[in-house]
Amino acid sequence: MSAIKKFMGQTAVYGISTVFSRLFNFILTPLFTKAYNSAVYGIFTKMYAYASLINAVLAFGMESTFFRYLNKHEDRKQEVYNNSFICIAFISGLFLLTSLIFSNYIAAYLSTDAQHFSDYQKYVQYFIWILFVDAICVIPFAKLRAEGKPFRYSLIKFLNIGCFVGLNLLFIKVIPMVIKYDWVLADWFSSWYRSKWVGYVFMSNLVASIVTFFLLIPEFLKLQLKLDRELLGKMFGYSWPILVANLSFIVNENLDKIVLSKLLPAGIADIDVGIYGAVCKIAVFLSIFNTAFRLGAEPFFFSHAKKENAKQTYATILHYFVIALALLFVALVANIEVLKHFISRDATHVAEYWVGLPAVPYLLFGYVCLGIYMNLSIWYRLSDQTRYGLYISIVGAFITIVLNFLLIPKYSYMGSAWVSMLAYFVMMVISYFLGQKHYPIPYDVKRIGAYLVTSVVLVILSFWVFNRNIYIGNALLLLFLAGVAYLEKDDLIKILRKA
Repeated sequence: MSAIKKFMGQTAVYGISTVFSRLFNFILTPLFTKAYNSAVYGIFTKMYAYASLINAVLAFGMESTFFRYLNKHEDRKQEVYNNSFICIAFISGLFLLTSLIFSNYIAAYLSTDAQHFSDYQKYVQYFIWILFVDAICVIPFAKLRAEGKPFRYSLIKFLNIGCFVGLNLLFIKVIPMVIKYDWVLADWFSSWYRSKWVGYVFMSNLVASIVTFFLLIPEFLKLQLKLDRELLGKMFGYSWPILVANLSFIVNENLDKIVLSKLLPAGIADIDVGIYGAVCKIAVFLSIFNTAFRLGAEPFFFSHAKKENAKQTYATILHYFVIALALLFVALVANIEVLKHFISRDATHVAEYWVGLPAVPYLLFGYVCLGIYMNLSIWYRLSDQTRYGLYISIVGAFITIVLNFLLIPKYSYMGSAWVSMLAYFVMMVISYFLGQKHYPIPYDVKRIGAYLVTSVVLVILSFWVFNRNIYIGNALLLLFLAGVAYLEKDDLIKILRKA
Protein backbone atom coordinates (compact mmCIF):
# COMPACT_ATOMS: atom_id res chain seq x y z
CA MET A 1 0.00 0.00 0.00
CA SER A 2 1.37 3.46 -0.90
CA ALA A 3 2.20 5.90 1.87
CA ILE A 4 -0.50 8.30 0.69
CA LYS A 5 -3.17 5.58 0.70
CA LYS A 6 -2.07 4.41 4.15
CA PHE A 7 -2.25 7.98 5.43
CA MET A 8 -5.68 8.49 3.85
CA GLY A 9 -6.97 5.24 5.37
CA GLN A 10 -5.87 6.07 8.91
CA THR A 11 -7.07 9.66 8.64
CA ALA A 12 -10.45 8.44 7.33
CA VAL A 13 -10.98 6.31 10.45
CA TYR A 14 -10.01 9.17 12.76
CA GLY A 15 -12.06 11.50 10.58
CA ILE A 16 -15.22 9.44 10.84
CA SER A 17 -15.05 9.28 14.61
CA THR A 18 -14.13 12.96 14.88
CA VAL A 19 -16.83 14.06 12.44
CA PHE A 20 -19.57 12.10 14.15
CA SER A 21 -18.43 13.11 17.61
CA ARG A 22 -18.28 16.79 16.74
CA LEU A 23 -21.49 16.58 14.71
CA PHE A 24 -23.30 15.33 17.78
CA ASN A 25 -21.89 18.33 19.60
CA PHE A 26 -23.07 20.55 16.75
CA ILE A 27 -26.54 19.02 16.91
CA LEU A 28 -26.62 19.93 20.60
CA THR A 29 -26.22 23.61 19.71
CA PRO A 30 -29.91 24.23 18.91
CA LEU A 31 -30.77 22.33 22.09
CA PHE A 32 -28.55 24.67 24.11
CA THR A 33 -29.58 27.87 22.32
CA LYS A 34 -33.24 27.01 22.81
CA ALA A 35 -32.80 26.07 26.47
CA TYR A 36 -30.56 29.02 27.35
CA ASN A 37 -30.76 32.64 26.32
CA SER A 38 -27.66 34.27 24.81
CA ALA A 39 -26.47 35.62 28.18
CA VAL A 40 -26.51 32.15 29.77
CA TYR A 41 -24.95 30.63 26.64
CA GLY A 42 -22.22 33.20 27.12
CA ILE A 43 -21.35 31.55 30.47
CA PHE A 44 -21.07 28.22 28.65
CA THR A 45 -18.78 29.75 26.01
CA LYS A 46 -16.62 31.55 28.57
CA MET A 47 -16.07 28.49 30.79
CA TYR A 48 -14.98 26.31 27.87
CA ALA A 49 -12.67 29.06 26.62
CA TYR A 50 -10.84 29.11 29.96
CA ALA A 51 -10.78 25.29 30.01
CA SER A 52 -9.08 25.20 26.60
CA LEU A 53 -6.28 27.43 27.86
CA ILE A 54 -5.68 25.25 30.91
CA ASN A 55 -5.84 22.04 28.84
CA ALA A 56 -2.87 23.23 26.79
CA VAL A 57 -0.82 23.81 29.96
CA LEU A 58 -1.67 20.44 31.47
CA ALA A 59 -0.82 18.52 28.28
CA PHE A 60 2.57 20.31 28.27
CA GLY A 61 3.17 19.55 24.60
CA MET A 62 3.85 15.93 25.58
CA GLU A 63 1.60 14.42 22.92
CA SER A 64 3.84 15.56 20.05
CA THR A 65 6.93 14.79 22.12
CA PHE A 66 5.63 11.26 22.70
CA PHE A 67 5.35 10.62 18.94
CA ARG A 68 8.73 12.20 18.18
CA TYR A 69 10.62 10.17 20.79
CA LEU A 70 8.92 6.92 19.87
CA ASN A 71 10.34 7.51 16.40
CA LYS A 72 13.79 8.52 17.69
CA HIS A 73 14.08 5.71 20.27
CA GLU A 74 12.25 2.72 18.86
CA ASP A 75 14.07 0.46 21.35
CA ARG A 76 12.85 2.49 24.36
CA LYS A 77 9.13 2.80 23.75
CA GLN A 78 8.18 1.84 27.30
CA GLU A 79 10.46 4.50 28.78
CA VAL A 80 9.00 7.13 26.44
CA TYR A 81 5.47 6.12 27.46
CA ASN A 82 6.34 6.17 31.17
CA ASN A 83 8.07 9.55 31.03
CA SER A 84 5.34 11.22 28.99
CA PHE A 85 2.59 10.05 31.31
CA ILE A 86 4.42 10.79 34.57
CA CYS A 87 5.19 14.33 33.40
CA ILE A 88 1.53 15.09 32.64
CA ALA A 89 0.29 13.26 35.75
CA PHE A 90 2.58 15.35 37.99
CA ILE A 91 1.51 18.66 36.43
CA SER A 92 -2.17 17.67 36.49
CA GLY A 93 -1.99 16.50 40.09
CA LEU A 94 -0.41 19.80 41.12
CA PHE A 95 -3.12 21.67 39.22
CA LEU A 96 -5.87 19.62 40.89
CA LEU A 97 -4.59 20.25 44.40
CA THR A 98 -3.94 23.97 43.87
CA SER A 99 -7.22 24.63 42.06
CA LEU A 100 -9.33 22.89 44.69
CA ILE A 101 -7.69 25.01 47.40
CA PHE A 102 -8.31 28.26 45.53
CA SER A 103 -11.61 27.31 43.85
CA ASN A 104 -13.62 29.96 45.71
CA TYR A 105 -11.26 32.71 44.57
CA ILE A 106 -11.51 31.46 40.99
CA ALA A 107 -15.31 31.44 41.21
CA ALA A 108 -15.31 35.00 42.56
CA TYR A 109 -13.18 36.14 39.59
CA LEU A 110 -15.43 34.44 37.03
CA SER A 111 -18.84 35.33 38.45
CA THR A 112 -20.50 38.43 37.12
CA ASP A 113 -22.34 39.26 40.36
CA ALA A 114 -22.78 37.99 43.93
CA GLN A 115 -26.12 36.40 43.04
CA HIS A 116 -24.43 33.83 40.78
CA PHE A 117 -21.39 33.16 42.97
CA SER A 118 -22.68 29.85 44.35
CA ASP A 119 -23.35 28.60 40.82
CA TYR A 120 -19.84 29.53 39.72
CA GLN A 121 -18.44 27.63 42.68
CA LYS A 122 -20.08 24.49 41.29
CA TYR A 123 -18.99 25.26 37.71
CA VAL A 124 -15.36 25.66 38.80
CA GLN A 125 -15.42 22.38 40.77
CA TYR A 126 -16.78 20.51 37.76
CA PHE A 127 -14.16 21.96 35.42
CA ILE A 128 -11.25 21.29 37.77
CA TRP A 129 -12.09 17.58 37.71
CA ILE A 130 -12.88 17.57 33.97
CA LEU A 131 -9.49 19.11 33.20
CA PHE A 132 -7.63 16.72 35.49
CA VAL A 133 -9.27 13.58 34.09
CA ASP A 134 -8.90 14.70 30.46
CA ALA A 135 -5.23 15.54 30.98
CA ILE A 136 -4.20 12.15 32.38
CA CYS A 137 -5.95 10.48 29.43
CA VAL A 138 -3.85 12.36 26.82
CA ILE A 139 -0.90 9.95 26.64
CA PRO A 140 -2.96 6.73 26.78
CA PHE A 141 -4.97 8.11 23.84
CA ALA A 142 -1.72 8.98 22.03
CA LYS A 143 -0.50 5.42 22.65
CA LEU A 144 -3.51 4.03 20.81
CA ARG A 145 -2.71 6.25 17.83
CA ALA A 146 0.97 5.34 17.89
CA GLU A 147 0.14 1.63 17.93
CA GLY A 148 -2.12 2.00 14.90
CA LYS A 149 -5.38 1.34 16.75
CA PRO A 150 -7.68 3.97 15.26
CA PHE A 151 -10.78 1.79 15.72
CA ARG A 152 -10.32 1.44 19.47
CA TYR A 153 -9.51 5.14 19.69
CA SER A 154 -12.65 5.97 17.73
CA LEU A 155 -14.86 3.65 19.80
CA ILE A 156 -13.82 5.35 23.03
CA LYS A 157 -14.45 8.77 21.50
CA PHE A 158 -17.89 7.63 20.31
CA LEU A 159 -18.79 6.39 23.79
CA ASN A 160 -17.55 9.64 25.32
CA ILE A 161 -19.70 11.84 23.12
CA GLY A 162 -22.63 9.44 23.39
CA CYS A 163 -22.53 9.76 27.16
CA PHE A 164 -22.27 13.54 26.94
CA VAL A 165 -25.15 13.86 24.48
CA GLY A 166 -27.34 11.37 26.33
CA LEU A 167 -26.95 13.10 29.69
CA ASN A 168 -27.64 16.52 28.15
CA LEU A 169 -30.83 15.21 26.60
CA LEU A 170 -31.77 13.74 29.98
CA PHE A 171 -31.25 16.99 31.88
CA ILE A 172 -32.60 19.42 29.29
CA LYS A 173 -35.45 17.43 27.71
CA VAL A 174 -36.39 14.22 29.51
CA ILE A 175 -36.50 15.34 33.14
CA PRO A 176 -38.59 18.49 32.39
CA MET A 177 -41.07 16.27 30.49
CA VAL A 178 -41.26 13.81 33.39
CA ILE A 179 -42.00 16.67 35.79
CA LYS A 180 -44.46 18.40 33.45
CA TYR A 181 -46.58 15.30 32.81
CA ASP A 182 -46.17 13.90 36.33
CA TRP A 183 -44.66 10.61 35.19
CA VAL A 184 -42.85 8.10 37.39
CA LEU A 185 -40.16 9.78 39.57
CA ALA A 186 -41.65 13.22 38.88
CA ASP A 187 -41.74 14.11 42.60
CA TRP A 188 -38.15 13.02 43.14
CA PHE A 189 -36.88 15.02 40.13
CA SER A 190 -38.88 18.06 41.29
CA SER A 191 -37.13 17.95 44.66
CA TRP A 192 -33.71 18.80 43.20
CA TYR A 193 -33.99 19.67 39.50
CA ARG A 194 -33.31 23.29 38.46
CA SER A 195 -34.90 24.35 35.20
CA LYS A 196 -32.52 25.75 32.56
CA TRP A 197 -29.41 25.48 34.75
CA VAL A 198 -26.29 25.44 32.56
CA GLY A 199 -24.40 23.49 35.23
CA TYR A 200 -26.01 20.28 33.96
CA VAL A 201 -23.97 20.61 30.75
CA PHE A 202 -20.77 20.68 32.80
CA MET A 203 -21.92 17.74 34.94
CA SER A 204 -22.54 15.76 31.75
CA ASN A 205 -19.05 16.58 30.53
CA LEU A 206 -17.50 15.37 33.79
CA VAL A 207 -19.35 12.05 33.72
CA ALA A 208 -18.33 11.50 30.07
CA SER A 209 -14.68 12.20 30.97
CA ILE A 210 -14.82 9.69 33.83
CA VAL A 211 -16.31 7.06 31.51
CA THR A 212 -13.41 7.67 29.10
CA PHE A 213 -10.92 7.18 31.93
CA PHE A 214 -12.35 3.78 32.78
CA LEU A 215 -12.35 2.71 29.12
CA LEU A 216 -8.63 3.53 28.97
CA ILE A 217 -7.72 1.38 32.00
CA PRO A 218 -6.01 -1.29 29.79
CA GLU A 219 -3.59 1.41 28.63
CA PHE A 220 -3.05 2.67 32.18
CA LEU A 221 -2.18 -0.86 33.32
CA LYS A 222 0.69 -0.97 30.81
CA LEU A 223 2.40 1.91 32.58
CA GLN A 224 5.51 1.46 34.68
CA LEU A 225 5.97 4.28 37.14
CA LYS A 226 9.71 4.50 36.50
CA LEU A 227 11.27 7.78 35.49
CA ASP A 228 14.25 7.91 33.14
CA ARG A 229 15.78 11.25 34.15
CA GLU A 230 18.20 11.56 31.23
CA LEU A 231 15.52 10.81 28.64
CA LEU A 232 13.04 13.06 30.44
CA GLY A 233 15.50 15.96 30.21
CA LYS A 234 15.71 15.57 26.44
CA MET A 235 11.94 15.19 26.12
CA PHE A 236 11.40 18.25 28.28
CA GLY A 237 13.71 20.29 26.04
CA TYR A 238 11.71 19.26 22.98
CA SER A 239 8.35 19.69 24.71
CA TRP A 240 8.35 23.08 26.39
CA PRO A 241 8.49 25.12 23.15
CA ILE A 242 5.53 23.04 21.92
CA LEU A 243 3.74 23.86 25.17
CA VAL A 244 4.20 27.59 24.59
CA ALA A 245 3.24 27.18 20.93
CA ASN A 246 0.09 25.25 21.86
CA LEU A 247 -0.74 27.78 24.54
CA SER A 248 -0.34 30.61 22.04
CA PHE A 249 -2.60 28.73 19.63
CA ILE A 250 -5.25 28.35 22.35
CA VAL A 251 -4.92 32.06 23.09
CA ASN A 252 -5.61 32.74 19.40
CA GLU A 253 -8.59 30.41 19.54
CA ASN A 254 -10.20 31.46 22.82
CA LEU A 255 -8.88 34.79 24.06
CA ASP A 256 -11.48 36.65 22.02
CA LYS A 257 -14.32 35.00 23.95
CA ILE A 258 -12.67 35.79 27.28
CA VAL A 259 -11.78 39.38 26.35
CA LEU A 260 -15.25 40.04 24.94
CA SER A 261 -16.74 39.39 28.38
CA LYS A 262 -14.27 41.82 29.98
CA LEU A 263 -14.09 44.69 27.45
CA LEU A 264 -17.74 45.08 26.52
CA PRO A 265 -20.28 46.86 28.74
CA ALA A 266 -21.77 44.61 31.43
CA GLY A 267 -25.23 44.80 29.88
CA ILE A 268 -24.19 43.26 26.56
CA ALA A 269 -21.01 41.31 27.37
CA ASP A 270 -22.51 37.88 28.04
CA ILE A 271 -25.04 38.38 25.22
CA ASP A 272 -22.35 39.10 22.61
CA VAL A 273 -20.18 36.26 23.91
CA GLY A 274 -23.18 33.96 23.55
CA ILE A 275 -23.88 35.12 19.99
CA TYR A 276 -20.23 34.77 19.00
CA GLY A 277 -19.97 31.35 20.63
CA ALA A 278 -23.06 30.18 18.76
CA VAL A 279 -21.98 31.36 15.29
CA CYS A 280 -18.54 29.83 15.90
CA LYS A 281 -20.35 26.48 15.85
CA ILE A 282 -20.97 26.88 12.12
CA ALA A 283 -17.21 26.96 11.63
CA VAL A 284 -16.97 23.68 13.53
CA PHE A 285 -16.91 21.63 10.31
CA LEU A 286 -13.55 23.03 9.24
CA SER A 287 -12.31 22.60 12.79
CA ILE A 288 -13.42 18.95 12.62
CA PHE A 289 -11.53 18.46 9.37
CA ASN A 290 -8.37 19.99 10.84
CA THR A 291 -8.65 17.80 13.95
CA ALA A 292 -9.15 14.63 11.92
CA PHE A 293 -6.14 15.52 9.81
CA ARG A 294 -3.97 16.14 12.88
CA LEU A 295 -4.96 12.84 14.49
CA GLY A 296 -3.94 10.89 11.40
CA ALA A 297 -1.03 13.07 10.29
CA GLU A 298 0.98 13.40 13.48
CA PRO A 299 1.90 9.73 13.99
CA PHE A 300 2.17 9.20 10.20
CA PHE A 301 4.55 12.11 9.59
CA PHE A 302 6.91 11.00 12.35
CA SER A 303 6.90 7.34 11.32
CA HIS A 304 7.40 8.26 7.63
CA ALA A 305 10.25 10.72 8.24
CA LYS A 306 13.04 8.24 7.44
CA LYS A 307 11.60 7.26 4.05
CA GLU A 308 13.49 8.36 0.96
CA ASN A 309 10.52 10.18 -0.59
CA ALA A 310 9.22 11.66 2.69
CA LYS A 311 9.35 15.31 1.63
CA GLN A 312 7.51 14.67 -1.63
CA THR A 313 4.86 12.76 0.31
CA TYR A 314 4.40 15.71 2.69
CA ALA A 315 4.06 18.05 -0.29
CA THR A 316 1.42 15.85 -1.91
CA ILE A 317 -0.54 15.61 1.33
CA LEU A 318 -0.61 19.40 1.75
CA HIS A 319 -1.69 19.86 -1.87
CA TYR A 320 -4.82 17.73 -1.51
CA PHE A 321 -5.45 18.91 2.03
CA VAL A 322 -5.68 22.50 0.76
CA ILE A 323 -8.07 21.43 -2.00
CA ALA A 324 -10.32 19.79 0.58
CA LEU A 325 -10.15 22.86 2.85
CA ALA A 326 -10.99 25.22 -0.02
CA LEU A 327 -13.98 23.13 -1.11
CA LEU A 328 -15.29 22.90 2.45
CA PHE A 329 -14.85 26.65 2.89
CA VAL A 330 -16.97 27.42 -0.17
CA ALA A 331 -19.53 24.69 0.65
CA LEU A 332 -20.17 25.93 4.19
CA VAL A 333 -20.66 29.53 3.12
CA ALA A 334 -22.87 28.47 0.19
CA ASN A 335 -25.17 26.62 2.61
CA ILE A 336 -25.07 29.00 5.55
CA GLU A 337 -28.80 29.73 5.16
CA VAL A 338 -29.44 26.10 6.08
CA LEU A 339 -26.77 25.80 8.77
CA LYS A 340 -27.93 28.95 10.57
CA HIS A 341 -31.07 27.12 11.74
CA PHE A 342 -28.88 25.01 14.03
CA ILE A 343 -28.05 28.08 16.11
CA SER A 344 -31.52 29.63 16.34
CA ARG A 345 -33.51 29.49 19.57
CA ASP A 346 -37.03 29.56 18.20
CA ALA A 347 -39.18 31.54 15.77
CA THR A 348 -39.41 34.46 18.21
CA HIS A 349 -35.70 34.74 18.95
CA VAL A 350 -34.02 33.95 15.61
CA ALA A 351 -32.44 37.39 15.38
CA GLU A 352 -30.80 36.88 18.76
CA TYR A 353 -28.11 34.66 17.22
CA TRP A 354 -28.36 35.20 13.46
CA VAL A 355 -27.07 38.77 13.74
CA GLY A 356 -23.62 37.20 14.18
CA LEU A 357 -23.57 35.41 10.81
CA PRO A 358 -21.31 37.97 9.06
CA ALA A 359 -18.47 36.78 11.32
CA VAL A 360 -18.63 33.24 9.94
CA PRO A 361 -16.70 33.65 6.62
CA TYR A 362 -13.80 35.27 8.49
CA LEU A 363 -13.78 32.48 11.08
CA LEU A 364 -13.85 29.85 8.34
CA PHE A 365 -10.94 31.33 6.42
CA GLY A 366 -9.05 31.53 9.69
CA TYR A 367 -9.54 27.76 10.07
CA VAL A 368 -8.32 27.25 6.50
CA CYS A 369 -5.09 29.08 7.37
CA LEU A 370 -4.82 27.19 10.66
CA GLY A 371 -5.16 23.84 8.90
CA ILE A 372 -2.39 24.75 6.46
CA TYR A 373 -0.21 25.98 9.33
CA MET A 374 -0.71 22.67 11.16
CA ASN A 375 0.43 20.83 8.04
CA LEU A 376 3.42 23.11 7.51
CA SER A 377 4.50 22.83 11.15
CA ILE A 378 5.87 19.35 10.53
CA TRP A 379 9.19 20.91 9.44
CA TYR A 380 10.18 22.16 12.89
CA ARG A 381 8.89 19.04 14.65
CA LEU A 382 10.88 16.67 12.43
CA SER A 383 14.04 18.76 12.51
CA ASP A 384 13.90 19.10 16.33
CA GLN A 385 13.66 22.89 16.01
CA THR A 386 10.50 23.30 18.06
CA ARG A 387 11.66 26.72 19.23
CA TYR A 388 10.50 28.05 15.85
CA GLY A 389 6.99 26.85 16.61
CA LEU A 390 7.23 28.86 19.81
CA TYR A 391 8.36 32.01 17.94
CA ILE A 392 5.63 31.72 15.32
CA SER A 393 2.93 31.14 17.91
CA ILE A 394 4.10 34.08 20.00
CA VAL A 395 3.74 36.32 16.94
CA GLY A 396 0.19 34.99 16.46
CA ALA A 397 -0.64 35.48 20.13
CA PHE A 398 0.76 39.04 20.05
CA ILE A 399 -1.46 39.89 17.08
CA THR A 400 -4.46 38.31 18.82
CA ILE A 401 -3.95 40.08 22.14
CA VAL A 402 -3.13 43.55 20.84
CA LEU A 403 -5.75 43.73 18.07
CA ASN A 404 -8.50 42.21 20.22
CA PHE A 405 -7.98 44.92 22.82
CA LEU A 406 -8.01 47.54 20.09
CA LEU A 407 -10.97 46.29 18.02
CA ILE A 408 -13.39 44.66 20.47
CA PRO A 409 -14.52 47.88 22.21
CA LYS A 410 -15.56 49.30 18.82
CA TYR A 411 -16.51 46.26 16.72
CA SER A 412 -17.36 43.59 19.36
CA TYR A 413 -17.21 40.00 18.04
CA MET A 414 -16.68 41.12 14.43
CA GLY A 415 -13.33 42.53 15.49
CA SER A 416 -12.53 39.17 17.10
CA ALA A 417 -13.34 37.31 13.89
CA TRP A 418 -11.08 39.59 11.83
CA VAL A 419 -8.23 39.22 14.31
CA SER A 420 -8.53 35.42 14.41
CA MET A 421 -8.30 35.23 10.61
CA LEU A 422 -5.33 37.61 10.46
CA ALA A 423 -3.38 35.82 13.20
CA TYR A 424 -3.66 32.41 11.52
CA PHE A 425 -2.83 33.88 8.11
CA VAL A 426 0.36 35.49 9.42
CA MET A 427 1.38 32.29 11.24
CA MET A 428 0.84 30.27 8.06
CA VAL A 429 2.98 32.61 5.94
CA ILE A 430 5.82 32.81 8.48
CA SER A 431 5.88 29.02 8.92
CA TYR A 432 6.09 28.49 5.16
CA PHE A 433 9.09 30.79 4.65
CA LEU A 434 10.98 29.54 7.72
CA GLY A 435 10.26 25.95 6.73
CA GLN A 436 11.63 26.44 3.23
CA LYS A 437 14.80 27.85 4.74
CA HIS A 438 15.43 25.18 7.39
CA TYR A 439 13.64 22.07 6.05
CA PRO A 440 12.64 22.67 2.41
CA ILE A 441 9.67 20.69 1.11
CA PRO A 442 8.67 20.97 -2.60
CA TYR A 443 5.15 22.38 -2.19
CA ASP A 444 3.30 23.43 -5.36
CA VAL A 445 2.78 26.95 -4.06
CA LYS A 446 1.32 28.42 -7.26
CA ARG A 447 -1.46 25.88 -7.57
CA ILE A 448 -2.18 25.88 -3.84
CA GLY A 449 -2.35 29.68 -3.88
CA ALA A 450 -4.65 29.62 -6.90
CA TYR A 451 -7.10 27.32 -5.10
CA LEU A 452 -7.10 29.53 -2.00
CA VAL A 453 -7.65 32.75 -3.95
CA THR A 454 -10.45 31.13 -5.98
CA SER A 455 -12.20 29.94 -2.81
CA VAL A 456 -12.03 33.42 -1.28
CA VAL A 457 -13.48 35.03 -4.43
CA LEU A 458 -16.32 32.49 -4.54
CA VAL A 459 -17.12 33.07 -0.87
CA ILE A 460 -17.26 36.85 -1.39
CA LEU A 461 -19.62 36.34 -4.31
CA SER A 462 -21.80 33.85 -2.44
CA PHE A 463 -22.09 35.66 0.89
CA TRP A 464 -21.98 39.35 0.06
CA VAL A 465 -22.61 39.85 -3.68
CA PHE A 466 -25.47 37.33 -4.04
CA ASN A 467 -26.62 37.81 -0.43
CA ARG A 468 -26.33 34.15 0.69
CA ASN A 469 -28.55 32.81 -2.09
CA ILE A 470 -28.28 29.05 -1.58
CA TYR A 471 -28.83 28.16 -5.26
CA ILE A 472 -26.22 30.54 -6.64
CA GLY A 473 -23.80 29.60 -3.86
CA ASN A 474 -24.06 25.89 -4.63
CA ALA A 475 -23.78 26.54 -8.36
CA LEU A 476 -20.47 28.31 -7.67
CA LEU A 477 -19.41 25.36 -5.51
CA LEU A 478 -20.16 22.88 -8.31
CA LEU A 479 -18.17 24.97 -10.80
CA PHE A 480 -15.24 25.00 -8.39
CA LEU A 481 -15.49 21.24 -7.83
CA ALA A 482 -15.60 20.61 -11.59
CA GLY A 483 -12.52 22.77 -12.12
CA VAL A 484 -10.61 20.93 -9.39
CA ALA A 485 -11.60 17.53 -10.80
CA TYR A 486 -10.44 18.53 -14.27
CA LEU A 487 -7.07 19.86 -13.07
CA GLU A 488 -6.31 17.02 -10.64
CA LYS A 489 -7.78 13.96 -12.36
CA ASP A 490 -4.52 12.57 -13.76
CA ASP A 491 -2.56 12.83 -10.50
CA LEU A 492 -5.43 11.42 -8.44
CA ILE A 493 -5.73 8.37 -10.70
CA LYS A 494 -1.99 7.70 -10.30
CA ILE A 495 -2.19 7.89 -6.52
CA LEU A 496 -5.24 5.65 -6.27
CA ARG A 497 -3.71 3.04 -8.59
CA LYS A 498 -0.50 2.67 -6.57
CA ALA A 499 -0.36 -0.61 -4.70
